[in-house]
Amino acid sequence: MEYPRLLLTCCTAFCLTACAAWQPPLALPDAAPPDWYAPLAHNGSLTDLSQWWQSLGDPLLVQLVEAAQNASPSLASARSRIEQSRAARVQAGAALLPALDGTGSAARGITQPLIPVASTFGANLQASWEIDVFSANRLASDAAQARLEGARAQWHSARVAVAAEIANLYFDQRACQKQSTIAQSDALSRAQTSRLTALSTQAGFSAPATAALARASAAESNNRATQRRALCDLDIKAMVALTGLAEPELRQKLALAPDDLAPKAAIAITSVPAQVLGQRPDLLSAERDVAAASADIGSAQAQRYPRLGLNGSVGLQSYRTSAGSDDFTSWSIGPLTLSVPLFDGGRRAANVQAAQARYDEAAFLYRARARQAVREVEQALVNLQSTAARGDDAGLAYEGYRASLTATEARYNGGLASLVELEDARRSALASADALVVLQRERIQAWIALYRAAGGGWTAAQTASVVP
Repeated sequence: MEYPRLLLTCCTAFCLTACAAWQPPLALPDAAPPDWYAPLAHNGSLTDLSQWWQSLGDPLLVQLVEAAQNASPSLASARSRIEQSRAARVQAGAALLPALDGTGSAARGITQPLIPVASTFGANLQASWEIDVFSANRLASDAAQARLEGARAQWHSARVAVAAEIANLYFDQRACQKQSTIAQSDALSRAQTSRLTALSTQAGFSAPATAALARASAAESNNRATQRRALCDLDIKAMVALTGLAEPELRQKLALAPDDLAPKAAIAITSVPAQVLGQRPDLLSAERDVAAASADIGSAQAQRYPRLGLNGSVGLQSYRTSAGSDDFTSWSIGPLTLSVPLFDGGRRAANVQAAQARYDEAAFLYRARARQAVREVEQALVNLQSTAARGDDAGLAYEGYRASLTATEARYNGGLASLVELEDARRSALASADALVVLQRERIQAWIALYRAAGGGWTAAQTASVVP
């Protein structure tokens, strides 16, 4: 009777040692500042982030976002990671439950001398269960659950990223189209000036150098217009690759799209940074990585302590000969086995150290991503404030240079201005028109960046309910 008592004493000591050896890592400190340090841009009507694309009043943009999300390889990979994580969670959870295996056998022959030919049939159920004394399996299951939640959050993050990418490309193409129209109009105007100057030179009213300058200006403008058309075509090629739509169909849709680059709805950022960061699915994924790494530490630590297992079986045997038959059943509970690690060359201790290192890495990445998220929101707010402040000046500059070009053209046609003055006024007008379009594109890009930085309308409650 002394041996069972000694075994129980040893198990109790191991349990107390294990419980004291590992404690869950401390909670991560808040990486968000107490308030925003950039002005909040709330011009226009405020709208919900999850419905922001619809509120812009551009049905084509909504179609492109949906098509890009359906065709995105990153979303397909995210869905695959969800399935892998779900399977890993099932596997980890199965370790907490007993395992049951069934076996069957049949044989016929002579087993002993002077005994007739016999047929033997058997069926057995074998059960085994590792008693999770030190929570190794439970912690592994917790880690698998955390990784599943992180994979689901990554799927939402990928959706937001794809939507922002196709939206930026869409507005880039529209801005490029406006710039191409400006460049084409300028090229036609300079070609007309070159033609008239050549006629004037042939008549002896203008110097050959003036005609050469006009031809050079027309060639430069035509080169710029050709380059701009090529850039617009490249944007369309990229949109075809992202959405999977046929290029003729996409071009037809783009031809009917509105050319207004000003968003009709603004995004409200009224909460403190910590609350906004709580709306980021990528941060939830990083936080779940930390939780999984924390559980891995406990699971690796528990592998250094004894393991307790229990087995059992139930069987049915049938023995038949020409002289008769016999059926009988058997059952057993046990043995109750205790496995104590004695020497492994430091393998289990190294596993604990590796798990601790993974936790430190995950915690560092979480803090870094939180700081990056704050940076993205702040930068988007700064860009919105900057583009809003520059909008009036850019508009006044465009109107002023356009009026100057109109007046200079009238003076040139009347013989009161030189071609050099006309070209200088035309360059200024072209630059101001391009700058106005670029400013409008920067502003819509800043709104899109704020949409993405604020989580794209995602909430933690959607993690399990929306993912396919």
